[in-house]
Amino acid sequence: MPPRTLERTRHELADFLRQKREQLSPEAVGLPSGSRRRTPGLRREEVAALAGVGLTWYTWLEQGREINASVAFLENLARVLQLDAAGRYHLFLLAHQRPPVPVGHQWCQVSLLVQRLLDDLVLRPAYVMNLSWDIIAWNPAAQRLFAIGERPAEERNMLWMLFADPQLNERLLEWEAQAPQILASFRRDYARAPEDEVMRQRVQALERVSPPFRRLWRQHDIHGRCQGRRSFTLPEIGPVTFDHASFIVDEENHLRLVMYSALPDEPASAAFEALLREG
Repeated sequence: MPPRTLERTRHELADFLRQKREQLSPEAVGLPSGSRRRTPGLRREEVAALAGVGLTWYTWLEQGREINASVAFLENLARVLQLDAAGRYHLFLLAHQRPPVPVGHQWCQVSLLVQRLLDDLVLRPAYVMNLSWDIIAWNPAAQRLFAIGERPAEERNMLWMLFADPQLNERLLEWEAQAPQILASFRRDYARAPEDEVMRQRVQALERVSPPFRRLWRQHDIHGRCQGRRSFTLPEIGPVTFDHASFIVDEENHLRLVMYSALPDEPASAAFEALLREG
């Protein structure tokens, strides 16, 4: 990294720490407020003591000096300053350390705004999935295409549906060409959560039940985020082709919205949209 860039991030880290320290009251960390405080928030020596480092060392960090902070210290500092997940991530980036490992199998509710967005996409199958590719929210159009709600909760996972569900295997046209690309995209997310035990167990389960998955997984192919064109055959209509793309809707919880849009001016697309309007 160029020296000028390093210097800029050191100063940004110093400003970040100073602001967070001054925003935190002594009472919030179990210290008496006292009556002789000249500055708002915590003192430097209090942060240093709570984080388990010397005052001089912490002072240099707040002054933007060239110091290599360990992962353990950054974890302690994030705890002392009561940073949320986004603040913790930002702290690690400014300190040039690898950000905290995310949890892939993270069940959480989507915000009301995201759920409303899903519901407003009346003619566009859309769902929200986490880093583990568990589907945690979807709209009626996605239900029509993937039958998500009819599955047990533990099987509402796009990777499991792709490789362990014969019905989706038959519905997705050109499965042999699409599946390797989709799995190569998942592998990138899998690498981002190396300590997630649930993700590891799901991969092991798929290796047991799906020979194609086992063969493709061992190829270690990597692909960018899946987007492009896919075709599905529906019992009521026949083949329908969609453009699809994904969008980050919650960076802190690693949630992405995946949306499918039937190709315009295609008879099958019009038939699919008519099917959705009928409910």
